[in-house]
Amino acid sequence: MDWIAGRRLAVRRGMTGATGNIYTGLAEFVDMMLVLHFLREEDLFLDIGANVGSYTVLASGVCGATTWAFEPDPDTASHLRRNIEINGLDSLVQVHEVALGPTDGEVAFTVGLDTINKVASVTDSNVRLVHQRALDELIGDRLPVMAKIDVEGYEEQVFRGADALVQRDCLKVLEVETVTSAIETLLAENGFERAYYDPFTRALSRERIGDPAANTIFVRDWTFVQSRLRSGTKISVLGHEI
Repeated sequence: MDWIAGRRLAVRRGMTGATGNIYTGLAEFVDMMLVLHFLREEDLFLDIGANVGSYTVLASGVCGATTWAFEPDPDTASHLRRNIEINGLDSLVQVHEVALGPTDGEVAFTVGLDTINKVASVTDSNVRLVHQRALDELIGDRLPVMAKIDVEGYEEQVFRGADALVQRDCLKVLEVETVTSAIETLLAENGFERAYYDPFTRALSRERIGDPAANTIFVRDWTFVQSRLRSGTKISVLGHEI
């Protein structure tokens, strides 16, 4: 299907979330517009829980940023690579077919849940082992400016392996699906504030405004982020310039 700014998505029935882009333009409107308004060509974006690559295509295909896309499920990762291929993004995107967590090793991962597979709980029976890495070990001296973390409840474990990165000033914006008290405390201690964004007015606020985001937004260096959002290129979504 044709999508945003001349980019395309290869999707099929059952791809939870990704198929929402067909009907609404952007399946997670506020979160995705924040990516589109904030990222620039020189940036590194971390798409943690990349699924079939909706955010990756926006970040690298529309904004021109470099993306590291993390997707541990081999079947979903093949769909992710397909969307990278059809958009000609091989030079901008690195696919890491691993789960992120507190330590390097292996972790049980569900099978058969299509695009909502996740790190398994003790009650899950249909599982397979996938590689797990700590983000701090992978990232090295690279300087990501933004990350989206959507890993079906495993977010706190991801942060336990990313303590050094969270402390680095380069990281300005986080979009996190499941936020625990431990995550809130960690981010607050490192200067992040919970934020709300209205893509139509480009307003960044500490109070609720506009439509709710699918993920929780955290911002550090408020003035820098706000300035970038206001100066970002307008994006056409279903015929509307935003």
